[in-house]
Amino acid sequence: MPVGGSIESVTLNGRSFSVASDADSQRELGGWKNEVQMNGDGTARLIKTRVPWSLSDIVLSIDDANGDAEALQALTNRNAFYPISVTYASGAIYQGSGQVVDDNPTASQATTAAASLKGEGELTKQ
Repeated sequence: MPVGGSIESVTLNGRSFSVASDADSQRELGGWKNEVQMNGDGTARLIKTRVPWSLSDIVLSIDDANGDAEALQALTNRNAFYPISVTYASGAIYQGSGQVVDDNPTASQATTAAASLKGEGELTKQ
């Protein structure tokens, strides 16, 4: 039986972040994207392009007392990929090597930061 629900936590380079329980994220495992292009005689070609794995719209809990915003920015500032894992309500854990992408401003009222993650290779289930 499929089990959905909140992401329990996200770990970025060994630092764990709680995730807002009402947030819904999007997961792409990475690998290949396919495109079909037509030829003039009506036949077609299959074009395969590698794509990164991604987790988008993750809403991280930010605790100023713990320096979470600063830690998130420090991870964003890094010039290399690092280990990332995500634990889902179902108990499934996905892992990959990646980076924080896009802007991740902290919302003062909600004390959260929306983050998106992308990485090399594929996001794999442990």
